Amino acid sequence: MKTKCTWCVDHPLEEIYHDAEWGVPVHDDRLLFEMLTLEGAQAGLSWTTILVKRENYRKAFDNFVAEKIVKYGPEKVEALLQDAGIVRNRLKINSTITNAKAFLEVQKEYGSFSEYIWSFVDAKPIQNAWATAGEVPAKTELSDRMSKALKKKGFKFIGSTICYAFMQAVGIVNDHTTDCFRYEEIKKK
Repeated sequence: MKTKCTWCVDHPLEEIYHDAEWGVPVHDDRLLFEMLTLEGAQAGLSWTTILVKRENYRKAFDNFVAEKIVKYGPEKVEALLQDAGIVRNRLKINSTITNAKAFLEVQKEYGSFSEYIWSFVDAKPIQNAWATAGEVPAKTELSDRMSKALKKKGFKFIGSTICYAFMQAVGIVNDHTTDCFRYEEIKKK
């Protein structure tokens, strides 16, 4: 059996996500927007809750196509608030619509959201070397900067801890512990 990060061993969906996605550098704008949205939705909840609802989120939010989400009006918000397949929190739902608008503005300004978000690390993932999960921070100076910059651009539900989790998810930082089989694999990407 392969050694894995300790956070992913309690639920099969966590394990699948860890083994296939977590920490892999992402440059696809649609997927970056999806992960930014899901990390915001996770605030105050477990990541397992979000993984269980992920497919429902994709259906409810038009596969995270920002151009569609910016057109959501009050009726769509009310429908989303009735959708048991997602986290029914008005602030989180409204922030997704607000963030879609900000996301499209960033795309327009920088050519892509990927170009902008990866500029925080000069397009090169940070390779951490944590021996244990207890060493992994919840936020850093970089996530503080990212959070401030995104808020300035109009994003909501984007605090430093959410930004750090997003950075981990999309491979801006490699936070697999050094004993995890994915650590070296991700480091090579």
